[in-house]
Amino acid sequence: MAFKKEEVEVIEPKDVFVGDKTAPVTLQEFGDYESEACAKANEVVKKLLEEYEGKIRFNYRHFPLTRIHQRSLKAAEAAVAAAQEGKFWEMHNIIFANRRNLGTTSLKLHSKEAGVNNKKFLDDLVNAIYGWHVQADLKEGLDRGVKDVPAFFINGEVFTGKPSFENLSAAIDQALKKAKRKPAVKQRA
Repeated sequence: MAFKKEEVEVIEPKDVFVGDKTAPVTLQEFGDYESEACAKANEVVKKLLEEYEGKIRFNYRHFPLTRIHQRSLKAAEAAVAAAQEGKFWEMHNIIFANRRNLGTTSLKLHSKEAGVNNKKFLDDLVNAIYGWHVQADLKEGLDRGVKDVPAFFINGEVFTGKPSFENLSAAIDQALKKAKRKPAVKQRA
C-alpha cells in the first residue's frame, strides 16, 4: 500500500503584500536581511506605507547575497516560515532590527517575538523547508536583472536611483499620475 504524501499549500513571498490590495501602485523590493542598505530602505518603505496609505502596496522578495552574508538565506527562510502564520511583516521587521544576530537559534527566538506559534519552526529552518521559495525569489530577481540590493520595482518597472524617501516618493507620484490616466483595470491580489 502506497502512502500519499500530504501536500501543504505554501504562502509564497510573491503573494505576501502589505498595504491596500486595490492600491494603484505596487512597490516591490528585492533585498537581503543582513544588508545595511536594505535595513535603511526598510525604514524608508515603512514611511512610504504611512505617507501613501491606500495608494500603495508593498511586496518584499528575497535576494540573499550569500557570498557576503552567510546568514541571509536562513533569515529569508524564517520570514517565509512566519508568512505561513500571517506573521511575515512582523518577522521581516524583527529580522531587520536584529540583522547582526541571525543564527538559527536566534531566528527561533525572533519568531516567538513575531508571534509565530509553529512548534516545528526550528526543524523547518534546519531542514530548509522554505529554501526553494527563497531560491525562486532569487531566480526571479536574476531574471529581472537584479544584481545588487536593495532593488526596487514600481508597478513592475525598475526603479533606478538611490532608494531615499524623496526619490521613491517622486517615482510613486509619477506612477500614481500614470495610473489615473489609465482606465481602471482590476489587479490580481
